[in-house]
Amino acid sequence: MGISASSSLRFLQKLVHWSTRDGEEAPPFLVCNDPLLKKELMSSQNSQRPSDCNTALGKLRLRRLLLEKSGVCCIAMPCNTLHAYHDEISQGCSVPSLHIGDCVVKELKSANLKPVEYGSNVCVGILCTDNTLNAKCYLNKLESQGFEVLLPDKASLEHTVLPAIGAFRRGDMEGARNLLRISLQVMFVRAVNTIILASDDFVGILPDDDPLLKKCIDPMDALVRETIMCARTDSLRP
Repeated sequence: MGISASSSLRFLQKLVHWSTRDGEEAPPFLVCNDPLLKKELMSSQNSQRPSDCNTALGKLRLRRLLLEKSGVCCIAMPCNTLHAYHDEISQGCSVPSLHIGDCVVKELKSANLKPVEYGSNVCVGILCTDNTLNAKCYLNKLESQGFEVLLPDKASLEHTVLPAIGAFRRGDMEGARNLLRISLQVMFVRAVNTIILASDDFVGILPDDDPLLKKCIDPMDALVRETIMCARTDSLRP
């Protein structure tokens, strides 16, 4: 379930590709994507009326209910913004509603990471375009499991992170890559073990074989793996 066609498509491409690598069939899936709700949700965040946000969330719950009644075994939302409202959207859900933050934390814990600096906890960076909204779906999940969390400061957001995205949208690939690499390096020198790329705006800027990118986490990957696991577990039930 999503509000971005590009994010939903990227999720499905990974889901089909990874679930069929061993010769198995891809799990059956239903897609509900409504980009109009993205505009409603974004505008409601700037509204002074709480009812505006409640209206958008109510529509999202109806979309979720539609999927439930269609017989799905789980619900995945390939959108960081929606996960900031995960609890409200999944309230009363009768099937597992996967939280992207839980999926990332689960994989981080299984990786048994060691702190970069002696005497400190494992530190995870969150690179996002908005330190309040997109970071929300990871921050509490990570801290509750004992991870330290580092967010980009205001100067980094204004001078490297957002300009990197702007350069990418203008077609300035060299500028976008240089700025994004600086953003990542600034966080890595502050002793983070890995960095969560908490926005689809970063997708496609760095080449897949970039050394810095290999040290980062695409949360979509963790969500896809958990979705495949959930679908395969459900298929074994009598």
